[in-house]
Amino acid sequence: MAPCSFWGGGDNTGMSISRTELLQAFDSLLQPERFKDYGPNGLQVEGKVEITRIVSGVTASRALIEAAIAARADAIFVHHGLFWRGQDGRVTGWMKQRLQLLLAHDINLYAYHLPLDAHPECGNNAQLGRVLGWVADARFGEQDLGCAAPAAFADGQALADHVAQALGRAVTLVQPEAADGEAPRPVRRVGWCTGGAQGYFESAIAAGADAFITGEISEPQAHLAREMGVSFIAAGHHATERYGAPAVAAQVAGRFGLAHQFIEIDNPA
Repeated sequence: MAPCSFWGGGDNTGMSISRTELLQAFDSLLQPERFKDYGPNGLQVEGKVEITRIVSGVTASRALIEAAIAARADAIFVHHGLFWRGQDGRVTGWMKQRLQLLLAHDINLYAYHLPLDAHPECGNNAQLGRVLGWVADARFGEQDLGCAAPAAFADGQALADHVAQALGRAVTLVQPEAADGEAPRPVRRVGWCTGGAQGYFESAIAAGADAFITGEISEPQAHLAREMGVSFIAAGHHATERYGAPAVAAQVAGRFGLAHQFIEIDNPA
């Protein structure tokens, strides 16, 4: 398999493949059957049969769908699709508006959640590691989604500064206070899991992490960080998950000579 890249994809050569062939390509790469997930992975909304242009993005929001229409996309590839376990099944309000746009313009919607997090080269966790300068040498947590790697930072603040600079946004740091006369705990091993993976914090600690990075923080993690002596960094759900979808879409588009464009829809969360 060729290495994944964030930008790029197929040249706009007029090549096309069928909707089913594209689904098979995504399934072959991401292997969704391996995962117990919160919603359906794969083709969520059926559009035109032949596909020449793919738009990738993080979430199937109305703004992304409208941007894909403007880009004349035949298919959209995202991490956060439209359908989730336990949601209201009625097609009203925002759901009706998004579906109406997709169906009116005959656009296919492909969505992969945990399989896109987990892919060892193109996935959100692997790609976040690439952006931050790490290659995972171990996995942890439910379904082995969390990643760990050696690091070299003076303390949690130095790591937080590195993450903020790499991602271009402020982050939230909870760093244990050093005892009187002691230097702050250095970060020699880091754990990370993108998005809303704050529940993986204890698994990261068990895996030997001196610091853990994810997208969000909930109330219990602040106490755990101080009590366990391990730094916790929340760098944004969207910000940590904006790299996997374009990497996968570029990989598949390049294989078939399709046009691909990543469209960023800003999200402060």
